[in-house]
Amino acid sequence: MSFFATYYGSSGWLIQFGGYRVLIDPWLTGSLSFPPGKWLLEGKLRNEYKAPDSLNLLLLTQGLADHAHIPSLNLLPRATKVIASPSAALLVKKLGFEDVQEITPGNFIQLEEITIQATPGAAVPNIENGYILTHLKGSLYIEPHGFFDEKTSYQKVDSVITPVVNLKLPLMGNIINGKSILPILIDKLKPINILSSTTGGDVEFTGLLNRFISSEGTIEEARKSIYGKASFIDPIPGTRYELETS
Repeated sequence: MSFFATYYGSSGWLIQFGGYRVLIDPWLTGSLSFPPGKWLLEGKLRNEYKAPDSLNLLLLTQGLADHAHIPSLNLLPRATKVIASPSAALLVKKLGFEDVQEITPGNFIQLEEITIQATPGAAVPNIENGYILTHLKGSLYIEPHGFFDEKTSYQKVDSVITPVVNLKLPLMGNIINGKSILPILIDKLKPINILSSTTGGDVEFTGLLNRFISSEGTIEEARKSIYGKASFIDPIPGTRYELETS
């Protein structure tokens, strides 16, 4: 058995469990910036994407612009079912989405074919969400900043979507914990597949903040560190990957 994942760069994914289609944190079109303005940090896509059609679910981990990207959300029908963290739920309701369920870490939502479990994510500044998706076709864990609460009850999953490098800002420490969290995810979740996320894609960043971001670790180091433990995918944006299940 298997399911499919298509990467859109940054934290954006389309997950397909058979005919059940879940869009996660899409950045599909337009630039991306944070208050107080583009001078601080701006991201530009080298390639833009059409919104995928026939969606069953839009799943948002955070309300920040790199996860709940308003120009991209505006491409989607307002009748699209949405499950989101509280900050993201507030945003999509303001955009006019009609069917929105808010979820916080430790809670579950059961839909017609899929179970969504919210797990603790990054504090930016409030605790946002990671998710475990469970379907008859397979299971997946995703958290875009590399934050993992080992006190939470986790199950074995088929695939993990996670950053695999650390990104750091002076005085703030790590804002992405990919390299640090990777061995813990392997040990706790025992996935068949690891897919690199968050720091990938055809994206160009500019602005003052970008000058001070430093990185630790590389894709190749991540690949070598999990050799023999899991299959590693450094995804190409726009490419659909088949993910094996146990």
